[in-house]
Amino acid sequence: MKLSHELISRRSFLATSSKASLAMGLVGTGVLSACSNDAKGDAQSILATSFTQTPLSFDFSALEPHIDAMTMEIHFTKHAAGYAKNLNDAIGEENVDTNKPLEDVLANISQYSTKMRNNGGGHYNHELFWQIMTPDAAERPEGDLSAAIDESFGSFEAFVQEFEKAAATRFGSGWAWLVVGSDNKLMIGSTPNQDNPLMDISDFKGTPLLGLDVWEHAYYLNYQNRRADYISAFWNIINWNKVAERFSASM
Repeated sequence: MKLSHELISRRSFLATSSKASLAMGLVGTGVLSACSNDAKGDAQSILATSFTQTPLSFDFSALEPHIDAMTMEIHFTKHAAGYAKNLNDAIGEENVDTNKPLEDVLANISQYSTKMRNNGGGHYNHELFWQIMTPDAAERPEGDLSAAIDESFGSFEAFVQEFEKAAATRFGSGWAWLVVGSDNKLMIGSTPNQDNPLMDISDFKGTPLLGLDVWEHAYYLNYQNRRADYISAFWNIINWNKVAERFSASM
């Protein structure tokens, strides 16, 4: 099933004039503080998130049988599109400076409305979610990311077990995360609803590398109440190259 381009904006995720602002915003959150100027430019392009919905890089059916086409279509064109629309409504209502990155808004989300929190978080979370999935997934990460996982969790298998536990035990709706913490160590945790580890109100903080949506709309058509099966299937569609890029940028 081909993606309808009428459903999404083609607008570039940030205007050229916002580059300096974005770099400063990420430095302010500690994401880029250890990078050279050139590396900052690379990192900002990898870690920055648009205020508008980005087209999928694959067809709705591409992730089958792990995520079915109908779920992907509804999830992208209804749920995620709704977050993007409502985010932009909130931006207009609260006079947000969109020359600054979305990450800057999230880092100061306590200063904004519940509408901004829910929809800004929902938009960011889904933009990351689409980005770190692929129909051409490798079995596991390699290189520096693989070494960091081993160092932080003991082994890839131990990492998988801990991540699955975080996703399975998140009560109600929410997300499970792999993040880089303030000490540059990898950590696993979860957040409720559409909160994420970038938010100043979150008990679990870090730079997200990998996020798994455990709201029922992400899996219920195919897996019904079997969240554990959905979580297990997720390992078959992770874009480890993209996760590794985010890891390098966050360091």
